[in-house]
Amino acid sequence: MMKEIHSYWAYLALLMLIFAVANAFMGMSKKRAFTDKDVRIGLFTLIVSHIQLLIGLAWYFMSPAYKALKADSSAVMGNSTSRLLAIEHPLMMLIAIVLITIGWSKHKKKTEDTSKFKTFAIFYGLALVLILSRIPWNQWFQF
Repeated sequence: MMKEIHSYWAYLALLMLIFAVANAFMGMSKKRAFTDKDVRIGLFTLIVSHIQLLIGLAWYFMSPAYKALKADSSAVMGNSTSRLLAIEHPLMMLIAIVLITIGWSKHKKKTEDTSKFKTFAIFYGLALVLILSRIPWNQWFQF
């Protein structure tokens, strides 16, 4: 059940992150004012991604990938699919959440609207790239 929750919540987290990054780039390019709506988009993305992290951590420690890593780490490291699930995916997702959190914190210190959008675009955008690079696409739809 945790795998299904993690997979379904990932849709929401990914959609919110894509929306936040697109909103940041549009705000920058159109030189819009940074409004409460933009703050809410960034905050909701932050919250949804942190919930996904908690669900993911709970699933990770119950997962066959973690059990295999504990049992025979050299075998896991030698198999690219196992390594993705046991090491690469969790590590990249954690780094992505850190980037989102840094982006949220840094945007609050900016005084210019363009700088706020730019901060979201950079940090949330890097997080999006990391997430897209390490989603186990072949297994995401098999639950």
